[in-house]
Amino acid sequence: MYFAALLARTEDGWEASDTELDDVETLSDLTDLAREASVDEDTVLVFIEQEDAWFGVVRVDGEEDPRIFISDATAAARSSYGEILLTDELLGREPGAEDTIAALEELVGLDGTEDGEPDITPDNDNDDDNDDDETDADAVPAGPLGDTGILADLGLPEAELLMLRTDALVEIADALGAAEVLETVR
Repeated sequence: MYFAALLARTEDGWEASDTELDDVETLSDLTDLAREASVDEDTVLVFIEQEDAWFGVVRVDGEEDPRIFISDATAAARSSYGEILLTDELLGREPGAEDTIAALEELVGLDGTEDGEPDITPDNDNDDDNDDDETDADAVPAGPLGDTGILADLGLPEAELLMLRTDALVEIADALGAAEVLETVR
């Protein structure tokens, strides 16, 4: 079960609205949605939460690039909405590298077999080499990921953000002085 909401800062405080993410397929789509909710290009926060598994905050300030924080990148990677937030840049990957490798593998058929040969994989279970020391370039790091200072200037220091687990969005909204408006859309 997901919960998603927008918090837009105005002269009078924060305005909250729940939002449907059905039409959001990319971070760019999410950023556009946030900018549409902005008043005078002021700060807009997008909250996404999957029950107690993970939460994400996307901050959009005018035309600046969005800033992202994810509480548990591994859990978010198993979520369609989490995948939207886990950009190549956030993961420290070359943009589009995964797509390029997949396209090349498909082009040359790099499945380890020649056409017509059976797919036989040798049994290396008794191998003494420990491959666990090698890191997978496509692996998503466990734990928090992104801009830990995303809310520091709004009243939630990095250390407090990193300690949040359950009811995180309520605690964030409380620190921002927006708990009541967020509760209206929950």
